[in-house]
Amino acid sequence: MDRASHFKPDGTLTMVDVGAKEATPRTARAEAIVRMRSDALRALREATLAKGDALVAAQIAAIAAAKRTDELIPLAHTIPLSGVDVRFEFLEPDALRIETEARTVARTGVEMEALVAASVAALTIYDMTKAIDKGIMVERIVLLEKSGGESGVWRRT
Repeated sequence: MDRASHFKPDGTLTMVDVGAKEATPRTARAEAIVRMRSDALRALREATLAKGDALVAAQIAAIAAAKRTDELIPLAHTIPLSGVDVRFEFLEPDALRIETEARTVARTGVEMEALVAASVAALTIYDMTKAIDKGIMVERIVLLEKSGGESGVWRRT
Protein backbone atom coordinates (compact mmCIF):
# COMPACT_ATOMS: atom_id res chain seq x y z
CA MET A 1 0.00 0.00 0.00
CA ASP A 2 1.17 3.48 -0.83
CA ARG A 3 2.75 5.30 2.15
CA ALA A 4 0.60 8.35 1.40
CA SER A 5 -2.65 6.41 1.15
CA HIS A 6 -4.69 9.17 2.80
CA PHE A 7 -3.77 11.72 0.13
CA LYS A 8 -5.21 12.20 -3.34
CA PRO A 9 -2.86 13.13 -6.22
CA ASP A 10 -3.83 16.79 -5.77
CA GLY A 11 -2.69 16.69 -2.13
CA THR A 12 -6.12 16.72 -0.48
CA LEU A 13 -6.96 14.24 2.24
CA THR A 14 -9.21 11.25 1.62
CA MET A 15 -10.49 8.30 3.57
CA VAL A 16 -8.97 5.18 2.04
CA ASP A 17 -11.58 3.23 0.06
CA VAL A 18 -11.53 -0.34 1.36
CA GLY A 19 -14.69 -1.35 -0.52
CA ALA A 20 -12.89 -3.72 -2.89
CA LYS A 21 -11.04 -5.52 -0.09
CA GLU A 22 -12.25 -8.85 1.25
CA ALA A 23 -13.50 -8.94 4.83
CA THR A 24 -11.08 -11.12 6.80
CA PRO A 25 -10.46 -11.88 10.48
CA ARG A 26 -8.18 -9.24 11.99
CA THR A 27 -6.75 -8.69 15.45
CA ALA A 28 -4.50 -6.14 17.10
CA ARG A 29 -2.91 -5.91 20.54
CA ALA A 30 -1.64 -2.71 22.13
CA GLU A 31 -0.07 -1.74 25.42
CA ALA A 32 0.17 1.27 27.69
CA ILE A 33 2.46 1.64 30.68
CA VAL A 34 1.30 3.91 33.52
CA ARG A 35 3.94 4.83 36.10
CA MET A 36 3.03 6.20 39.55
CA ARG A 37 4.18 6.29 43.15
CA SER A 38 4.04 2.98 44.99
CA ASP A 39 1.30 4.20 47.39
CA ALA A 40 -0.93 5.08 44.44
CA LEU A 41 -0.20 1.73 42.81
CA ARG A 42 -1.08 -0.04 46.07
CA ALA A 43 -4.41 1.84 46.33
CA LEU A 44 -5.12 0.98 42.70
CA ARG A 45 -4.35 -2.72 43.28
CA GLU A 46 -6.38 -2.86 46.50
CA ALA A 47 -9.31 -0.90 44.99
CA THR A 48 -9.24 1.60 47.86
CA LEU A 49 -9.31 4.76 45.73
CA ALA A 50 -11.88 7.38 46.70
CA LYS A 51 -13.43 7.16 43.21
CA GLY A 52 -13.83 3.36 43.36
CA ASP A 53 -12.32 0.44 41.48
CA ALA A 54 -10.26 2.11 38.77
CA LEU A 55 -9.45 -1.17 37.00
CA VAL A 56 -13.13 -1.89 36.36
CA ALA A 57 -13.69 1.70 35.23
CA ALA A 58 -10.65 1.49 32.92
CA GLN A 59 -11.91 -1.75 31.35
CA ILE A 60 -15.30 -0.23 30.61
CA ALA A 61 -13.73 2.99 29.32
CA ALA A 62 -11.34 1.06 27.03
CA ILE A 63 -14.10 -1.02 25.49
CA ALA A 64 -16.34 2.02 24.99
CA ALA A 65 -13.46 3.97 23.43
CA ALA A 66 -12.55 1.16 21.03
CA LYS A 67 -16.16 1.15 19.82
CA ARG A 68 -15.96 4.90 19.09
CA THR A 69 -12.52 5.07 17.47
CA ASP A 70 -13.97 6.29 14.18
CA GLU A 71 -15.38 9.33 16.02
CA LEU A 72 -11.97 10.20 17.48
CA ILE A 73 -9.55 9.50 14.61
CA PRO A 74 -10.66 11.53 11.58
CA LEU A 75 -9.82 9.08 8.78
CA ALA A 76 -10.56 5.83 10.64
CA HIS A 77 -13.27 3.57 9.28
CA THR A 78 -16.31 2.47 11.23
CA ILE A 79 -15.77 -1.24 11.78
CA PRO A 80 -17.80 -3.93 13.52
CA LEU A 81 -15.84 -5.10 16.54
CA SER A 82 -16.36 -8.73 17.45
CA GLY A 83 -14.47 -8.38 20.72
CA VAL A 84 -12.30 -6.16 22.90
CA ASP A 85 -10.28 -7.47 25.85
CA VAL A 86 -8.44 -5.43 28.49
CA ARG A 87 -5.87 -6.94 30.84
CA PHE A 88 -3.77 -5.43 33.63
CA GLU A 89 -0.40 -6.42 35.08
CA PHE A 90 1.18 -4.71 38.07
CA LEU A 91 4.86 -4.02 37.51
CA GLU A 92 6.37 -3.43 40.92
CA PRO A 93 7.26 -1.12 42.43
CA ASP A 94 5.61 1.65 40.45
CA ALA A 95 3.85 0.74 37.20
CA LEU A 96 0.75 -0.75 35.69
CA ARG A 97 0.83 -2.44 32.29
CA ILE A 98 -2.40 -2.28 30.31
CA GLU A 99 -2.85 -4.62 27.36
CA THR A 100 -5.77 -4.38 24.98
CA GLU A 101 -6.84 -6.61 22.14
CA ALA A 102 -9.40 -5.76 19.46
CA ARG A 103 -10.90 -8.28 17.02
CA THR A 104 -13.06 -7.99 13.92
CA VAL A 105 -13.94 -9.54 10.61
CA ALA A 106 -13.68 -6.54 8.31
CA ARG A 107 -12.00 -4.94 5.31
CA THR A 108 -9.57 -2.92 7.42
CA GLY A 109 -7.55 -3.51 10.55
CA VAL A 110 -8.19 -2.82 14.21
CA GLU A 111 -4.84 -1.33 15.21
CA MET A 112 -6.36 2.05 15.98
CA GLU A 113 -9.12 0.47 18.07
CA ALA A 114 -6.57 -1.40 20.21
CA LEU A 115 -4.42 1.73 20.59
CA VAL A 116 -7.36 3.97 21.47
CA ALA A 117 -8.54 1.40 24.03
CA ALA A 118 -5.10 1.31 25.70
CA SER A 119 -4.89 5.12 25.67
CA VAL A 120 -8.28 5.67 27.25
CA ALA A 121 -7.70 2.94 29.84
CA ALA A 122 -4.45 4.68 30.83
CA LEU A 123 -6.13 8.08 31.04
CA THR A 124 -8.92 6.60 33.17
CA ILE A 125 -6.33 5.17 35.56
CA TYR A 126 -4.73 8.62 35.72
CA ASP A 127 -8.05 10.33 36.40
CA MET A 128 -9.03 7.95 39.17
CA THR A 129 -5.58 7.91 40.85
CA LYS A 130 -4.49 11.55 40.50
CA ALA A 131 -5.77 12.49 43.97
CA ILE A 132 -2.93 10.40 45.41
CA ASP A 133 -0.25 11.18 42.81
CA LYS A 134 -0.46 14.13 40.42
CA GLY A 135 2.85 13.09 38.84
CA ILE A 136 1.50 9.93 37.19
CA MET A 137 3.02 9.32 33.77
CA VAL A 138 1.55 7.49 30.82
CA GLU A 139 4.94 6.31 29.68
CA ARG A 140 4.19 4.71 26.35
CA ILE A 141 1.41 3.49 24.13
CA VAL A 142 2.48 1.01 21.46
CA LEU A 143 1.11 -1.52 19.04
CA LEU A 144 2.35 -4.97 20.08
CA GLU A 145 0.97 -7.09 17.28
CA LYS A 146 -1.50 -7.15 14.42
CA SER A 147 -2.74 -9.91 12.18
CA GLY A 148 -4.95 -10.20 9.14
CA GLY A 149 -5.30 -8.31 5.92
CA GLU A 150 -2.86 -7.97 3.05
CA SER A 151 0.14 -7.27 5.27
CA GLY A 152 -0.42 -10.37 7.42
CA VAL A 153 1.18 -10.63 10.86
CA TRP A 154 3.36 -7.94 12.40
CA ARG A 155 4.93 -8.19 15.88
CA ARG A 156 6.93 -5.64 17.86
CA THR A 157 10.41 -7.02 18.51
